[in-house]
Amino acid sequence: MTAPAQEPRAPEAVASLRSLLGTGSVLAGADVPARNRQDWSTLSPVSPLAVVRPADPAGVAAALRVANEHGLAVVPQGGLTGLAGGARPIEGALALSLERLVGIEDIDSAAATMTVRAGTTLEAVQQAAEAAGFLFALDLGSRGSCTIGGNIATNAGGNRVIRYGMMREMVLGLEAALPDGTLVSSMNKLLKNNAGYDLKHLFIGSEGTLGVVTRAVLRLHPQPRCTMAALCGLANYEKTLAVLASARNALGPLLSAFEVMWSGYWALAMKASTTREPLSGNHAFYVLVEAQGSAASDEAKFDAWLESLAEKALVDDAAVARSIGDVKAFWAARDAAAEFRQILGPHASYDIGLSVAAMDAYAEACGRELAARVEGCVSAFYGHIADGNMHIVACVPGAAIQPFGAIDAVVYRLVGEFGGAISAEHGIGLIKKPYLGFSRNPQELALMRTLKRAIDPKGTLNPGKVIEVRRAPSGC
Repeated sequence: MTAPAQEPRAPEAVASLRSLLGTGSVLAGADVPARNRQDWSTLSPVSPLAVVRPADPAGVAAALRVANEHGLAVVPQGGLTGLAGGARPIEGALALSLERLVGIEDIDSAAATMTVRAGTTLEAVQQAAEAAGFLFALDLGSRGSCTIGGNIATNAGGNRVIRYGMMREMVLGLEAALPDGTLVSSMNKLLKNNAGYDLKHLFIGSEGTLGVVTRAVLRLHPQPRCTMAALCGLANYEKTLAVLASARNALGPLLSAFEVMWSGYWALAMKASTTREPLSGNHAFYVLVEAQGSAASDEAKFDAWLESLAEKALVDDAAVARSIGDVKAFWAARDAAAEFRQILGPHASYDIGLSVAAMDAYAEACGRELAARVEGCVSAFYGHIADGNMHIVACVPGAAIQPFGAIDAVVYRLVGEFGGAISAEHGIGLIKKPYLGFSRNPQELALMRTLKRAIDPKGTLNPGKVIEVRRAPSGC
């Protein structure tokens, strides 16, 4: 006969954690900081039982071991910049913050690797790589706040996936603490290592449901010697696709970003950004093309390619960056979505995956259905089109309560109909979990549950996130 699940023993757990990690490492009750009660999602704040802030990997493992022994759930937290609710705490659970687990441990110039602790911000890693003469290729708008552990947990993509790939391609090895407190160190520095299962892939993209990443070995790239960029105005999506094909063929490995903004997004961006309008007239599509090279001839190659676009009448207008300041200004317009709260108020942000050819058809269908089914809803579309990633911003401006559920239903149902992915880089968390079946078949979902049960049999690590698995009873 199966016994009921073990009842959590919260006071004993908190006391044990303070004894192991120090009083200042465990904040409970009124001492729980406001920032640890929510992430950047649209979900409301929740106060956890306590916030645990270990300073080293052994402390992370110890915290998980104590929680496991006392039947407490644990929610890992990094920079809290997630939009899907993956780091939102659970009432009665521990929030495991990695804010003190920071620092660059090593840069191996010969191997072109960096060893870093999981709580280190992406921007700190970028700066350390640059100071050593390298590039860490991942780049996100939240670079100053998001952490490497969070980037790994969500398999972050960002602005230059077309050239460097997702976070998965930038991690050579990692260390992670399992739900029972076991610390698994697989700090591989080798580019080629086929010695059995590549265990890091269990944790990359698992959103802290299988283990908590504590350290990682990151792959570095040569620092580009020149960066070229152009902002182009185009008349239709067919020409946008033609420009993308031309960029791939003419620029080859120099092409580092190809960002597309529909006209509705561009209008909002110009309202939210301090950047002056770089193009004349109004255009159906705005395309930011970036290339990174290592020689002066690469700049000439980029200019020649732009001239060929004009000769083929693919571009109606274009502005070319003549300095790093110009490049940053172009990106500021693209990244203006971070400021949309000022002009739209609370809104939902989506990161769907679609075939490149279908994106405009999806945008038309989604915008039309949102306007018809959600009264007063406005939407805007943009994204990393070259790697099949579209972002959507949607809300009812001025509404006291935003109908996020109704907006979600339209966005994700159409994703399923178009054969896309409900998440391209932000993760599933809580918000997208009900729609996971639109992108994963029953066999895939069953295998996910099998992995979760095998690694976290008590279901204590970030429970309820990504995929629903019942917590196993203890005893018999």
